[in-house]
Parts: sequence; C-alpha cells; structure tokens
Amino acid sequence: MAEIAVVGAGIGGLASAVALTQRGHSVTVIEERTDTTSGAGISIWPNALAALDRLGLGDQVRAAGGRITAGAMRWKDGTWLRRPAGERIVTALGEPLVVLQRVTLRDILAGALAPGTVVNGAAVRELSVTPTGVRLHLTDSSTREVAAVVGADGTHSVVARHLNGPLPHRYAGYTAWRGVSSMAIDADLAGETMAAGAEVGHVPMGPDQTYWFATERAPEGATSAQGELAYLRTKFASWAAPIPAMLAATDPAAVLRNDLYDRATAQRWASGPVVLVGDAAHPMRPHLGQGGCQALEDAAVLGAFVELSGDLPSAFTAYEAFRKRRVRAIVAESRLIGRVVNLRPAALSALASRATVVLPEAVVTRHLASIAAGSAFRLPDIG
Repeated sequence: MAEIAVVGAGIGGLASAVALTQRGHSVTVIEERTDTTSGAGISIWPNALAALDRLGLGDQVRAAGGRITAGAMRWKDGTWLRRPAGERIVTALGEPLVVLQRVTLRDILAGALAPGTVVNGAAVRELSVTPTGVRLHLTDSSTREVAAVVGADGTHSVVARHLNGPLPHRYAGYTAWRGVSSMAIDADLAGETMAAGAEVGHVPMGPDQTYWFATERAPEGATSAQGELAYLRTKFASWAAPIPAMLAATDPAAVLRNDLYDRATAQRWASGPVVLVGDAAHPMRPHLGQGGCQALEDAAVLGAFVELSGDLPSAFTAYEAFRKRRVRAIVAESRLIGRVVNLRPAALSALASRATVVLPEAVVTRHLASIAAGSAFRLPDIG
C-alpha cells in the first residue's frame, strides 16, 4: 500500500482520492483553502455519471440533483433556434443529466473518504522526485515524503509546472458570471439563450432553484461599478423569460464573476511518480459543460490503471496515453464554441450562432452523444 498525496481538493482531486483509496492506497489530500463552500451549480452529464458509478457514487449524485432532459437554444427574443425533443436527448445520452450545487458534489466525494483525509490550510510550494518517491515542500514550511503525487491543483497548478515548466495563460477576451436563482423554470427551457456576443445558460436545479451562467466580451479584470448582478439585470432586462425573473430571484452576494483564460497545453501529464488530473492537466472553457465531468472521468480511469498495473509510475503513464486523445478534442471544441459566441464584430457572432439551426437534429444529437453519453466514458480493459 503506497502513500499518495493528492494536491487540490476540488472535484478531480477528491474523486481521484476516492479511486485510489478504493484500490487500497493511503491518501492525503492537501488543500490550500480553508473555505471550500464557494461555487454555484454544476452539470453532471451521463458520461460523468458513468464515471461516478465506477466510484460507487453515481446514485448518490443522481438523488442529490435535478434531472434535465432538454437542451434548447433560443435567441434573446424567445425565438427557438433549436428545440430537441426530450426523449431524443435522453435516448441518445442514456439518461438525463443531473444539475446540483457544486458544494453538494464535493460533500458527496469527501464523504466517501475517511475523516482526516483532507488537510486544509497549506499549499504545495514545490516538489522534488526522490529515489523513494516525491518530497513536497509546503507553504507552512513543512515537508511531506510520499510515494506518489496526483496534481489536481487547477489551471495554475504547481504540479503541472513541475512536469512542464512555465505554462502561460492568455485572456480569452470574455468573462463569465454564475449564480443560483431561488425560482423554478420550465424544464423545457433548460438550455441557452443567445445574442450577438453574449449568452445565458439556465437549467433547473431541483424543484425550486435554477442554475444559470452568462458570458460577455469584456476587458480583462473589469468589474461592474453598480454590482455584478445589478449590471446583469439591466443588460438582460429585455431578454425573453425566464431570464429577467431568474436574475431578480438571485442573491447578489452569491454571484460569481470569473474572466476566462486559455492556458498553454500541458504536453506532459505524467512522469515517474507524478501525474495530473482535471484542470491541472487540461483546463477547458465552459461551453460544453465538461470541465468537472472530464475530471471525474480522469479519476475513474486513473483508478482503473492503478488497479491494472504493478507499479504507480507505469499506471500513470498508461493513464496519460489513454486519456489524451479524448480530452484534447473536447478542449479544442470548447475553445471553438467560445470563439464563435464571442466573434467580433458582434454581427458575425449573431450570424454564426443563428447558423447552428441549419444543422440536422440527428447530427447534433449524435455529436453530443459522442462527448456526453454514458457510453462515451471508456475504461481500459480490466479483464
């Protein structure tokens, strides 16, 4: 039984800790933050539910969130751009997707770990490979000696830089807001509402809440003088229902705003006793809703290779080779969608967004299934 340190207690880190603990390893999760309650909602698509099933947590997640069957797309005046039948989406994906509070998902994952597994209040400053494993140097001046390290420390990952050197970030040109509204919306409206250079996503999250996000081109680091929610309420006041009412029923203190960035590709995800998962390996823009989902896939696949292999470095190398092709295609598509939505001038964005209506529904559904269906999640052959 090896002692493994997971750096980062986000979704990918906690899920990886669960997978490795289930294979008999002693795991410690190191997390800099002491308050991990922030976050809005998260969409768990069937591919990620299949990964959670592998960890024995899928049914818990299904029971904790709202089930979504629609995937509509409208223009800001309420005109339908795409209105797929719910049964078509569910048939293609294998089951509805689940939307729940991000903190609820984290609690489910953490609840599958032994008390004391997650250690808060210190970050990894640097790491060095030793003849017996890895030495971690923490910001509280302590060190830890472990057999292996899983880097789940996000886009600014110290572990990713250890493997790859500098990984520059570039502002994508637009910002994103996220929030939870204390009102229900019609399940048939689950999806996105578009305009030139802006979009709003909205999905039911249980019987009396709605998770929403919005994006818009903006200068890097900008903030709204009147408050973020007040700005959004004004900007989207004339948009089709339920957007104005949804924003009116949102707590201003619970709105998150984050500029979106592209990070240089991590060419190396694994080397010796060190491996990356989630955003540390492959940060992606949010337009396919697959960031957290792919982190859950990473964790389940990593656990499977650890089970298959006689040693951790071999398992980590095999995991990297297995996962890269699928994940890189999703990263590229997420970036492409973001660029289309935010084309300049805005008229080009409007044309491109409206042009999606000409794609046959069957083509769109098949492509979505290739990314997000339960069957799209693949494990190595474990015999």
